Amino acid sequence: MISTDDDETGSNQELPRRFFTVDEANLRLPLVRVIVADIVALFTDVQDRRQRLADLLQRDANRGQRTQSVYTDELEQMQADIDTDIERLNGFARELAELGAELKDPMIGLIDFPARVDDREVCLCWQQGESDIAFWHETDTGFAGRRPVDDLPAKVKHKQKEASILAP
Repeated sequence: MISTDDDETGSNQELPRRFFTVDEANLRLPLVRVIVADIVALFTDVQDRRQRLADLLQRDANRGQRTQSVYTDELEQMQADIDTDIERLNGFARELAELGAELKDPMIGLIDFPARVDDREVCLCWQQGESDIAFWHETDTGFAGRRPVDDLPAKVKHKQKEASILAP
């Protein structure tokens, strides 16, 4: 799920794959915005506290303190609090996955919604601070390959109307 290291983010759990139109993804944004705001704030806080803890542990090591320090209990509590918050982050990532959104970068709040263009999978891309889904990219180009959704065919942009069961 979420790693507070820079090399891995996202979800390990496989949920059924759902593909979105731009309209469908935009309908999910109000809830996604709230979850992403929580993720970005907590992720940044956890990163800061992990760095502070690492610095404190390094100072103890540099002083040659191999036995219990006066602050050992406090440092252990600090680590436990960080672990608890990492679990909270993973819970937020699961919420996004259940909505069909993929967390790509918890530091900046980058989200992808899977979509289909012709017979290939693409990503509808949204970042915290953007008002709606305005960009998409190929699965292999990522954020750097973002293009305006106006370039997409209409069937990818708009929710398809379901055929009526009752004939006129």
